[in-house]
Amino acid sequence: MKALRLALRGTGELLITAGMLLLLFCVYQLVWTNVEAARQQDAVTDRLSDDWRRPDAGSAPVTAPEPPLKLGEGFALLRIPRLGDRYDVPIVEGVRTSDLSRGVGHYPRTPRPGEIGNVGVAGHRATNGEPFRDLDRLRKGDAVVVETETMWFTYVVDRKRIVRPSDVWVLDPVPGKPQAEPTERLLTLTTCNPRWASTERLIVFSHLEEMTPKSAGRPAALAGGR
Repeated sequence: MKALRLALRGTGELLITAGMLLLLFCVYQLVWTNVEAARQQDAVTDRLSDDWRRPDAGSAPVTAPEPPLKLGEGFALLRIPRLGDRYDVPIVEGVRTSDLSRGVGHYPRTPRPGEIGNVGVAGHRATNGEPFRDLDRLRKGDAVVVETETMWFTYVVDRKRIVRPSDVWVLDPVPGKPQAEPTERLLTLTTCNPRWASTERLIVFSHLEEMTPKSAGRPAALAGGR
């Protein structure tokens, strides 16, 4: 009996320890990754704001080729009025785990905002700042605004769709038509679905409605926001 009691006590202690470790892991995933991501995203946003305020910012000709982006480098800000007047998230190059903790990630093989083709952007719905937590709230006709150093690009949501993780056709230059030559300027947002799983992907398709030089002021889609 003594040996049994010792075995049961040892098993109980192991279960308590395992439970504590699981609890700590949950706290890390649900709380700390968001805290750390918010810090990193603020740093990227501040860096962009500082760079854009330089005296020589935006002085290069519009026709000049843009230098290649480094993975993890922030280059734009994403604003979605449907998700709040204060919603703004940096867009960084790349979709690695480290990139997506710094903002939403631009798929490197897709064009940049404003260019012909299909700009692909990915983001988390849970943990790591969860910038796309409420992406399912978007509706047809909603605005999705991308701010770069010199331009505002206003996209308008066309539709949403739930797909399998293997359905990479959503990032084709013409989604679902891999052989077609693109003629439109598109933006596709991707995230996991449902929120706390990754068995599916939530996709939001949109098209470019307006290009506004920042020298002309804020676009109509952001009227009244900050």
